[in-house]
Amino acid sequence: MGEIIKMKDKIKEIITEKIRYESLSVDGAESKYEVDIVSDEFNGKSIIQRHKLIYALLDDYIKTGEIHALSIKAKTSSESD
Repeated sequence: MGEIIKMKDKIKEIITEKIRYESLSVDGAESKYEVDIVSDEFNGKSIIQRHKLIYALLDDYIKTGEIHALSIKAKTSSESD
């Protein structure tokens, strides 16, 4: 029997594969999750652009309903100080 990966661990894995970050935390359960990420890849991007980037990475899981609600806090390292 295969190991069941928790969705919050899967979210972290997906983001880690695509975005270099200074810090990342993912919390939640039962299809409701919160992502808090600090990355200089967000430099020059609006809040909406940052959120779209995260949503695009997780789109397959949003479409299936595995992620129903997603709260995102996406900052650059200078904004997190």
